[in-house]
Amino acid sequence: MSRERVTRAGEQKRLEERIRHTSREELDLQRVGVDQETGRETMLLNMGPQHPSTHGVLRLVIELDGEMIVSCKPVIGYLHTGIEKECEYRTYHQVVPLIDRQDYLSPLNEEMGYVLAVEKLLGIEPPKRAQYIRVMCAELSRIASHLVWLGTSALELNVSSVFMYCFQDRERVLDLFEMVSGARMFPRYFRIGGVMRDLPRRGFVESVRTFLKDLRRNLQKYHGLLTNNPIWKMRNVGIARITAEQCYAYGVTGPILRATGVAYDVRKAFPYSSYQDFEFEIPTQTAGDAYARYLVRMAEMEQSARIVEQVLERLPDGPIVVEDPKIRKPHPHRGLFVPPGKSYVTVESPRGEKGYFVASDGSNKPLRVRMRSPSFAHVQALPLLIEEAYLADCVVAIASIDPVLGDVDR
Repeated sequence: MSRERVTRAGEQKRLEERIRHTSREELDLQRVGVDQETGRETMLLNMGPQHPSTHGVLRLVIELDGEMIVSCKPVIGYLHTGIEKECEYRTYHQVVPLIDRQDYLSPLNEEMGYVLAVEKLLGIEPPKRAQYIRVMCAELSRIASHLVWLGTSALELNVSSVFMYCFQDRERVLDLFEMVSGARMFPRYFRIGGVMRDLPRRGFVESVRTFLKDLRRNLQKYHGLLTNNPIWKMRNVGIARITAEQCYAYGVTGPILRATGVAYDVRKAFPYSSYQDFEFEIPTQTAGDAYARYLVRMAEMEQSARIVEQVLERLPDGPIVVEDPKIRKPHPHRGLFVPPGKSYVTVESPRGEKGYFVASDGSNKPLRVRMRSPSFAHVQALPLLIEEAYLADCVVAIASIDPVLGDVDR
């Protein structure tokens, strides 16, 4: 038998094996449906998990009537890393690097929620200087996350220049994180009781001020390129609309909820880490569509810059971590022992309300760590945004909710 025939026989065998192990549900997804009453034919289309517009490994099973979306089923789990379970096998300080990898576009907001929950169990409050530094880093992280959203959303509608500009600005934020922590993507900068180290004395404050000045100028450039651009408005205005009542039903928060006219922001409703010391507004819109969400996030970047400027002006002197030696310098191997109890803390991440539940049994490792993920709720609400819409608008809808799949699967 020739080598070519052997190869073909092997390929045929692998194909038969693959079909044999394919579930009935997956086989059904490949069929064309027929409505018995109307005789209308529909086609089932798998969008993802490899599709670049899905902002991660998200799979959508879409039923199409021509170019119209009849129904949509989000399928998640392709990025499940078991972070919540992994936290049970790490000391309290060792959990921080795991937390960074959930919403990997905004790791410092993740660190904020976790350390606040543990500090609540310990009954401690970080020094004022540490709280202000945390606020500054969280807002810079929010800006960096929104810049990724803006750049990728523009790129998906073939506006490549905005993508280049946004990532150039984001690189400068990552440079600032590298200055304070030594890392760019996963800083691991927040600590239980404070922060890892003080701000660099040389060049850091000046670099932040320069970045904020340039960011404000660049935001005006982005508005000039997009806000009144007829093509941008055609692809976003009236697209992927959702109401405030639907947001309540699905637990949707963050910019999506605020784009429906609801001025809910955890930083205002339940201030944490001294957010009550700073003046800022909660941007809202009322249309509830993709364009309204765009305007809300653009305004949020301006408000974040405003908060960071106030931090730099009011940054107090003093320690950056609590004085308790057991917390300041825990045992290198055993770590920190936390009293038994349960705590729940919410923070405002760039995607919405992020909750952290931490349970302790008195040992040096969490008994349970559970996260309330905004991206999970937003992905489940995605069918509301795209059903009875055109297939081309599905890309805009996904971009407008800005999900991070690490935040979904955990």
